[in-house]
Amino acid sequence: MLKTAALLAIPGVAPFEFGVVCEVFGVDRRDTGGPSFQFDIVTADPGPVPTSMGVDLFVQKGLEHAAGADLIAVPAHAIRDVDERYLEVIRDAVDRGAWVLSVCSGAFTLAQAGVLDGRRATTHWMHTDRLSRMYPNIEVDPDVLFVEDGRIVTSAGTAAGVDAALHIVRRELGAGATNAIARRMVVPPQRQGGQSQYIQSAVVESSTDSLAPVMEWMLEHLDQDLTIDQLARKALMSTRTFARRFRADTGTTPAAWLNRQRLLRAQQLLEQTDNGLESIAQETGFGTAAVMRHHFLKVLQTTPTAYRRTFGARAVG
Repeated sequence: MLKTAALLAIPGVAPFEFGVVCEVFGVDRRDTGGPSFQFDIVTADPGPVPTSMGVDLFVQKGLEHAAGADLIAVPAHAIRDVDERYLEVIRDAVDRGAWVLSVCSGAFTLAQAGVLDGRRATTHWMHTDRLSRMYPNIEVDPDVLFVEDGRIVTSAGTAAGVDAALHIVRRELGAGATNAIARRMVVPPQRQGGQSQYIQSAVVESSTDSLAPVMEWMLEHLDQDLTIDQLARKALMSTRTFARRFRADTGTTPAAWLNRQRLLRAQQLLEQTDNGLESIAQETGFGTAAVMRHHFLKVLQTTPTAYRRTFGARAVG
């Protein structure tokens, strides 16, 4: 059972993400029916620890106080090589079966420690490509709020750390304890959706002159049923050559790229228009609202209706 937690205060730590971990695990909530944890903030060299905002934290406890903790938490911090002493604490925690939580860019420290190799993980959507490039043995999911793989939980950016931390509490102590913490924090105990819905993605640019016109044509004809044979002919290539060059240039298949552009267009229409779901589904090439809903749930972990409720013009007007 989760009783003790230690936060690694790494130089360059981000105050908000630091605060997220403190808020979930560092506050005694027994007076409102919640849990209380033994919570330690530790650092390699006790004393002033610089943060990303130009102020220092004064941390009194060394890393030895993390030994045996049921949870080791790594908040976001500047992405750079981390002192080996922190990595040893993380490896030890994984080896003895403790929970390990990273918030936002804290995933890079877990990756540097080697504990994410062969695992699925996430980080802030702005950094997922970088994490994939730096650590190709990690399966990086850019679309989710958090990932649990074994007893390692990695979260997306900023507030997703709350979701990940509450998920661990739920797994260990149940819904009652989680709800008690969430009520005090005035946050939902379990959010729906993934971080994909927050990404304002630009159209993928092709570095291959022969593909760029085809990709532009695809965007202009999203409402049509586009086949790879048709696209290959448009590019004056064989189907096999077109598929190979497209993947090499964009990192994905023509079908997956097209589906992503359809989702992006549907998101824009849901945000900016009052068009009905069937109309949007037809305009973006999904055909029916049911099919569009399926793709929203699969990729964005939310429905078109819920997305419009959150991000539509009326919601922010």
